[in-house]
Amino acid sequence: MFPTSGYSSEFCSRRLKAIADPTRWAVLMQLTKAPKTVAELNLELGLDLTLLSHHLKTLRAEALVECSQEGKNRRYRLTQEVKLDPSGRGLDLGCCRLELNEGIHA
Repeated sequence: MFPTSGYSSEFCSRRLKAIADPTRWAVLMQLTKAPKTVAELNLELGLDLTLLSHHLKTLRAEALVECSQEGKNRRYRLTQEVKLDPSGRGLDLGCCRLELNEGIHA
């Protein structure tokens, strides 16, 4: 993990805590591929919709994901400050950058 300037350690700690949950990490990994609706996320993750909604709310609260309304659906995407490293080996959370030993999609 490499800290970036402009963010408090408390801010970064909250973000890291939010993604420490395997389900929330899986949601982020799905959204690194493309923005997705709740239904599209659920096809990949196979969760109870209430549970998926709870995880998405947590990720929104930490400004890791954002959503837009499309008719009756909501489409989720990573926020502008959360980016997949071009090498595919890391994720920049805005407050810090995680570099994985293996590729993110491995």
